Amino acid sequence: MESLIVLGGALLFFLLLMLSIALHELGHFSFAKLFGVRVPQFMVGFGPTLWSTRRGETEYGIKWLPFGGYIRMIGMLPPAKGDPAGRVRSMRTGPFQGLIDSARGAALEEVGPGDEDRVFYSKKWWQKLLIMVGGPAMNILLAVVFFAVLIMGFGVERPQPVISTVSECVIPAAEAGRDECRPGEKPTPAAAVGLRPGDRFVSYNGVRIEDYAQLQRLIRDSGGKTVQVVVADRQGARRTLDVPVTTNQLRSLDDPDKVETVGFLGISPLVERERLGPGAVVDHMTEMTQRTVVALVQLPQRMVDVWHAAFGGAERDPEGPIGVVGASRRIGGEIIASEHPTTDKIVWFVSVLAAVNFGVGMFNLIPLLPLDGGHIAGALWEAVKRGVARLLRRPDPGYVDVAKALPLTYVMASVFLFMGALLIYADLVNPIHFSG
Repeated sequence: MESLIVLGGALLFFLLLMLSIALHELGHFSFAKLFGVRVPQFMVGFGPTLWSTRRGETEYGIKWLPFGGYIRMIGMLPPAKGDPAGRVRSMRTGPFQGLIDSARGAALEEVGPGDEDRVFYSKKWWQKLLIMVGGPAMNILLAVVFFAVLIMGFGVERPQPVISTVSECVIPAAEAGRDECRPGEKPTPAAAVGLRPGDRFVSYNGVRIEDYAQLQRLIRDSGGKTVQVVVADRQGARRTLDVPVTTNQLRSLDDPDKVETVGFLGISPLVERERLGPGAVVDHMTEMTQRTVVALVQLPQRMVDVWHAAFGGAERDPEGPIGVVGASRRIGGEIIASEHPTTDKIVWFVSVLAAVNFGVGMFNLIPLLPLDGGHIAGALWEAVKRGVARLLRRPDPGYVDVAKALPLTYVMASVFLFMGALLIYADLVNPIHFSG
């Protein structure tokens, strides 16, 4: 039964990922149609066609290899400057030039009579920009919606200024996993003064307590002092206690890799779900953007780590790259099959789906072909060139010839294919396991 639950969870996650891919392509497709670009194909997946149907001038379908998707717009590559539109000169010498000319010819084969104003390259720079931004923007929008549902609907787990447990003795940070007290170990200040689970902190050393983060810093800053604490029990009755705060070595709140000597009471906070407002969604997305940019900069090193995990047995980084197979099979399946409450499962499931969508959207904004970001960079460069020409009263330089970047494009496409294959292999032989 458990294996069926895991399989069902993985399949559900996989189908939702495919829906995300379809919506990504819909983002491109909508703007392409809006600006009159002819789109012969709208496909989810790659390889041979599993199913398709034609509506108007566009064929919609599903491919056998569900690792992405695409829409095919005519005229993605322009003819060389000076060539008649829709024609390519005979092959020129040089391996790279021949490669470029071949690609131009293939791209222009679908351009027929009457399509002169329906090719991608002839559109205004801002129209090309919107067409290419539409896909990543759809993924990022999905991520925002998912995170908004989690933060504003389900709520965020936040520690409250309420005692969940009281430690009986002061245990050194190096032995934080130990629960039992040893003879001679002194009791914690909380145990010594009779603080109990369920007590809510009203004030600490004269400061009114609003949340646990505030309380935590006050406790850490009061090591070696006796402070006056006001707490309220479950029935609301208040007590005033003089608490001699001791010290202990704990991880720094600002740098988790650093251990420091701070004030210590010996309490654990009660963690509850708390619904937050739109501002919390904005803060979360800002933090998510910063972390994702850092992760993309570190991507080459992270892929080296994946290689060592796949072929050297090294442990996979839970925060490292993961492929669609790993996300579906392990994260989706293991979350569904876990023993956590249903609400927690839904939250974890949706948060992973949101993070994947955000990562896909941001990755596609990298300014390199064949990613969407490569065409976005081309549209922006065209805007700059035309703006400078107008400012200097020079002739319009026309469209940017992205075909000249094809040699680099093929190199990057090979790199991305290799990365995708490596992630799939690593997900199979050394997967990232859910440990929520």
